[in-house]
Amino acid sequence: MRHAVDRDILFHLQQDGRLSSVDLAKRVGPTPPPCLRRVERLEESGVITGYRAAIDPAALGRQLEVLVDVEIYAQDRKSLEAFEATVAAHDEVVECRRMYGRPDYFLGVAVSDHAAYEAFVTEKLSGLPAVLRLESHLTMKTVKMNG
Repeated sequence: MRHAVDRDILFHLQQDGRLSSVDLAKRVGPTPPPCLRRVERLEESGVITGYRAAIDPAALGRQLEVLVDVEIYAQDRKSLEAFEATVAAHDEVVECRRMYGRPDYFLGVAVSDHAAYEAFVTEKLSGLPAVLRLESHLTMKTVKMNG
């Protein structure tokens, strides 16, 4: 993407995905019809993949956010797929990424408190057959988060 207007459109939609085409056009320059056509082109080309609501975890009673490094001992496709399906099915897991190198996986976990996290790790995560090692990192402060 080379055009500055497209970059501006993406920036503003990331800040507020509910902007009307009129408000978006006021912020990026072109009149609403050409601005809307640009947004549609960005959607059709797959640059914009969807629109989502940003949820405050604390408002849902999930104010403790933990980042978990997971190393697994099995590297065959069947074990990886089973691990991923099991982890993705847990409501506490809000993000799961398979990584290059170590750790094998990076999980974002959101729970109500330390007791809930301990129960999640003990009952749902550490007992999985492929898990070799877990390392938890508690978030002190979120400095930046892209939507």
